[in-house]
Amino acid sequence: MNVTETTQTTTVQQQSTQSSSASNALSSDFETFLKMLTTQLENQDPLNPMESSEFAVQLATFSGVEQQVRMNDQLAAISAQLDLGGLGQTAAWVGMEARAAAPAWFEGQPITMIPDIASGADKAQLVVSDAQGQVVQRLTVDTDGSPFEWSGRYEDGMPLPDGTYTFRIESYAGDDLLDTTQAEHFATVTEIRMTDAGPAAVLTGGVEVATDQIVALRDPALAQ
Repeated sequence: MNVTETTQTTTVQQQSTQSSSASNALSSDFETFLKMLTTQLENQDPLNPMESSEFAVQLATFSGVEQQVRMNDQLAAISAQLDLGGLGQTAAWVGMEARAAAPAWFEGQPITMIPDIASGADKAQLVVSDAQGQVVQRLTVDTDGSPFEWSGRYEDGMPLPDGTYTFRIESYAGDDLLDTTQAEHFATVTEIRMTDAGPAAVLTGGVEVATDQIVALRDPALAQ
């Protein structure tokens, strides 16, 4: 929870810095405008002075720019508050188990997989790839879509190395590949952070997944 609070504080500080920078830039532009206007007055032709209407146009133009900058600052502040609100709503997810179609961290313990089998399939395989994208295992799974335990072991019983693995389900009708989908699994949420794309959940092992890609949450104490 401390990490989430730190992230929120940092976002607010960044927003404050941006607003301050915009205000400083506006002040600098206004001073420049005044200097240019003064120089213009000092060097105008006394026989053909600038009409007051021209000054009014210049002042109106600058006033419009000033209003636009202030509006942009207000919209940025509103956006930042909405982002922080999204973080606050998902902060309670930390410690929960999230279900998502994402890579999984393996360190010797079985992982429950929830496959998405294509309609009409009479055969399905779980294809396991390591962090480098190399296929390390293929296993036949039931086509009824029921959850199953991936043990993380080779045929000789030796465990795969600790690390991040991805899991895809290949659905077949005979020898024809019907569809390939990513298997879902449950993993513990360790952190909620704000990214350029929006709020994201950090799962066990540092796996990051957008919060809108999480399809279910469960209390690990109740899942035993």
